[in-house]
Amino acid sequence: MLFIDVHTHSSSTQKDVFSIENKYPSSTDFSQPFSIGIHPWYITQNTIQDELNFIEQQLVSENCYAIGECGLDKVTEVDFSLQLEVFKQQIQLSEKHKKPLIIHCVKAFQEIIQLKKEIKPKQSWIVHGFNKNHQIALDLIRHEICLSFGRSLLKNKKLQETFPKLPLAFVFFETDTSEEHIEDIYNIATEQRKTKKEEIINTIKHNFNRIFKR
Repeated sequence: MLFIDVHTHSSSTQKDVFSIENKYPSSTDFSQPFSIGIHPWYITQNTIQDELNFIEQQLVSENCYAIGECGLDKVTEVDFSLQLEVFKQQIQLSEKHKKPLIIHCVKAFQEIIQLKKEIKPKQSWIVHGFNKNHQIALDLIRHEICLSFGRSLLKNKKLQETFPKLPLAFVFFETDTSEEHIEDIYNIATEQRKTKKEEIINTIKHNFNRIFKR
């Protein structure tokens, strides 16, 4: 295993990649490493409890590495108070089953930070697909929330300026729904940090082992 893809929507067949595939309560195949959660876009009032029960059943699987993606999104039409309720319930499952939390967040970073301060979780939180500015990144890291970088790191110039200034101890990489190879993300990270690729690989492995306790 050379490259770790902490959040993807497709299973990898490449021997040099370890990937955590995002799953939903409607998923049926849990034969590969996965995370599972209720995405804020897909919250339906009358199915919440059944979905949470199903998620909890899957969290005991040896292949389950995290809960999520779950979180808060101020752009979707789903009622924000309902999103908060469902997100808090998934935080509780994260704590109960000692699984890290993979977070989807759109325009709700202060709410995420406030919840982190109030709940004081023991499990790690990872904001996936981070593509915001340096100040938001620092605010999240200051509250010990990790950041996962994906396709935006290849294309977003401002993000490329921000990334080298951040402590690697709080960094992960992902492909999410993009078709790029995870190695492409590692390559741009190496270029932006002006370091050796081996250092990036080893640091991400260390982060993974620390947070996912494997």
